[in-house]
Amino acid sequence: MSDLKLFHIVDGLARELVSSTFSIEKKLQTAIEQNMEALFGIRLLSSEYSTGAKHAGRVDSLGLDENSAPVIFEYKRSRDENVMSQGLYYLDWLLDHKGDFEVLVRTKLGSDAAESIDWRSPRVICVANDFTKFDEHAISQMSRNIELVRYRSFEGDMLALELVAVAQGAALSRDGNRGVSPSRSRSANTYKTFRELLSQSSDDLRNLYADVANVCEAMGDDVTTRELKSYAAFRRIKNFACVEAHPQTKEIIVYLKVDPDSIQLEPGFSRDMRGIGHLGTGDLELRLRSTTDLERSYALFRQSYEAN
Repeated sequence: MSDLKLFHIVDGLARELVSSTFSIEKKLQTAIEQNMEALFGIRLLSSEYSTGAKHAGRVDSLGLDENSAPVIFEYKRSRDENVMSQGLYYLDWLLDHKGDFEVLVRTKLGSDAAESIDWRSPRVICVANDFTKFDEHAISQMSRNIELVRYRSFEGDMLALELVAVAQGAALSRDGNRGVSPSRSRSANTYKTFRELLSQSSDDLRNLYADVANVCEAMGDDVTTRELKSYAAFRRIKNFACVEAHPQTKEIIVYLKVDPDSIQLEPGFSRDMRGIGHLGTGDLELRLRSTTDLERSYALFRQSYEAN
């Protein structure tokens, strides 16, 4: 993004806005922490969280994302600072201190959020003014979920974020290789997972899901997919589509981050989900039963992708 140019056009005349970096790393951290949910879809849990005397460090920011995965943020003003190594160090610490994290979530967000933590895909988000090609190559060799996000500030009150690279590690068990806890075991026996529901679906429904996944992934090379217990999440910096399989009704249900007031809702096809509890994220529900439904939904998928 070092060559990104931003212009303000007034009465047809363009004025280039001056770009800069934060002079102090803490200013970048504060700006993101105060707006973390809007920028990343992540709820802030703690700033400068101490890892204790043994590890002798502080995690810049700890959060919980919209898919209930733990997130570590590390910020650097200079691209020469090794932000990834710090992030990985703290990720290993986090996986060894799950109990401390669960207490933090329970204190900040309540018991329901603590019980819903998904340890299969903890994330490290590195935010910096720039990254090198070596950084981008390095994360591809690591078996961790790491995202490199480049930022640029414009005239002090505008912030641009670019998802530079994403690495997806192998999924852990739901509670992080310790086996499933009794309470979660009961839940797993009561409710079928997304993968189980999809495997029990007809060939037509599985093919429709594959088409939905292809549409989402073709939106851009910055799209990542995470298959969760109850749905599949397609994400840029934030989720833009959450997809469920419903073999009994022979539907693929999709939740998009589109304002329901911006479209003409169609009974049986699209629904306003504001104020209605559901899994995943997004205020617009689509019920897809055929490739025709998917084709007429394409513009809505694109709108959600571009907004996130």
